[in-house]
Formats: sequence, structure tokens, C-alpha cells
Amino acid sequence: MDIIKADITSLEQITPLFDAYRMFYEQTSNHEAARQFIQERIVNQESVIFLAMEGETAVGFAQLYPTFSSVGMKKGYILNDLYVDGTYRKKGIGRAIVEEVFQFCIERNARFVQLETAPDNVQARTLYEKMGMQISNDYDCYVKMF
Repeated sequence: MDIIKADITSLEQITPLFDAYRMFYEQTSNHEAARQFIQERIVNQESVIFLAMEGETAVGFAQLYPTFSSVGMKKGYILNDLYVDGTYRKKGIGRAIVEEVFQFCIERNARFVQLETAPDNVQARTLYEKMGMQISNDYDCYVKMF
């Protein structure tokens, strides 16, 4: 398995994984909208996407969004999306992708990488905790949905 940094030539490989990721979170499948969304992120350089490849087959991905820490005066990254195709789970692919994300952040002297996951996503929470991530209770997170 290889982890590559995706670019526009990877669009057709990422799109079905991104659509499946959204369906995992109970969204309706919309392949064309998923393709458009990913294309815009890549073309506008608004995210960094890592793609796990088994030969020519894309089996998982992670998408990072840059942000900044004013207090730390450094860049940070939000690990917004992490998904591994169901038939490839429990083979260390998620861990390999997250390790690649960590290395990317370290190389860019980032202050942090953060993520959110559902409280009942036990499998993901277990992975993140095994990889040294911690739940932060330092601040309350407020959200207004539109």
C-alpha cells in the first residue's frame, strides 16, 4: 500500500470514496456534487488530500484543511475527513493515513492537527487515542449551523 498526496489527476479515484464517506454520515449519495466539491478544493488549493492506494485501487483518504493559531503564531490543520473503504478496514490503512498526516504536519512546523468524531464512533476513537491524540476539554466549542 502507498499513501500519495492527491492532485487533480486523482479526482476520479477520490470521488467515489468521498461520496461513500458522506453516505457513512447519513448523507444522500451525489457523485457529481462530491466530484465538484473535491475538484474545487484541489484547484483552489483549499485542502490537502492523502490517498491510500492498493496497486491502482484507491482504498482510503484523508482531507486536511489549513487553519491558524494566533496564540501560537503557526499554522494548524483540521483533519476533517478520514475514510477507508469497508472491504479494506482492519488492515492498518487508517493508521497509515493518519501517520502520513502527522508527518505532513510536522514537516510544516504546524502547531496542531485536530479532528472531531462522533461519540459513538468507537473504532475511530480507539485509533486516534492509540496514535496519541487526546480529547481536549480546554475550550468549549460553539456551533451555529446554517
